[in-house]
Amino acid sequence: MALGTAIIGLAPTYDQIGLWAPALIVVARLIQGFSAGGEVGGATAFLIEHAPDAERGAYASWQQASQGISFMLGAAMGALVTNGLSPEQIDAWGWRIPFLFGLLIGPVGMYIRSHLHEPPEFEARQAARQAAQVKFSPLSQVLRDHPREVLAGLGVTILWTVCTYVLVFYMPSYAKQQLGLPLGATFQSTALCGAIILVLCPLMGMLSDRLGRKRMLGVVALLIGVLAYPLFHWLNVAPTTQTLLQVQIVLGILLAAFTGPAPAVLAEQFPTEVRSTGLSLAYNFAVTIFGGFAPLIVTWLIESTQNKLAPAYYVVAAAVVSFVALVFMHDRTGKRLA
Repeated sequence: MALGTAIIGLAPTYDQIGLWAPALIVVARLIQGFSAGGEVGGATAFLIEHAPDAERGAYASWQQASQGISFMLGAAMGALVTNGLSPEQIDAWGWRIPFLFGLLIGPVGMYIRSHLHEPPEFEARQAARQAAQVKFSPLSQVLRDHPREVLAGLGVTILWTVCTYVLVFYMPSYAKQQLGLPLGATFQSTALCGAIILVLCPLMGMLSDRLGRKRMLGVVALLIGVLAYPLFHWLNVAPTTQTLLQVQIVLGILLAAFTGPAPAVLAEQFPTEVRSTGLSLAYNFAVTIFGGFAPLIVTWLIESTQNKLAPAYYVVAAAVVSFVALVFMHDRTGKRLA
């Protein structure tokens, strides 16, 4: 992640190296994407394998809650740069500041890794395999023994990633370009959404430990599918900063209610030996196809249909797919993981 971020922050301009400049940015973004996706499976497995059986939802929810902190930091950095520099300064060099600041992930990440230990259960399984001299390929075992879990996990992750990319990452561009709202308002909405996720995700994870994750995710998916269109319609009818913030509050609560329990329910589909691999496969394919391309897909939908409500259609479709995928998932809330 530090490498991809450094390439963006230090990249030569188009005037200096021509088409190699945008090509370099694309390569850097791919490096960032692979880095982020590669961490989710391991981080989530790490959290739930350290958690008591009755608190896995609460523990795993911090995977998403911590992303709320990053949304807030990103919005704050964007506001700082746009308010502190002129448009000419931002275009010339100011846009690089957030990426250079982001290089802190290198030393911070190395420090964290050097002070972490694998969960005891995983270490016991690994030691047993080594003692028995058993050859083991997590990827082949997941594809052979758990295709249903991978496909169901991918389906559930579609709503998770579409909501995150559309309602958090794409919303500032949508509010500015389609609704004509000022950048300051868009940064406020992103920071607000991040704060809601930070506060509510752990609470929603705790709630899922009591209500059952599969049932809770199904209800929230239905609510998102029902409310996405009227909320976007309201925002288009009354495109003000106040409306944007109110819409983001509702969407942020729904997003937290779904993404808080989601990491645990995905991780609970797989046994210890292949948990990180299985979860990563399901998550990364969904994020790459439906999340990473979300801004492109939504922009294309708006232009081809000439309908500014197209983002709502994309979210509704994702809610339907994820609701169906939940039918094929196991509900292991509170149960001992084999």
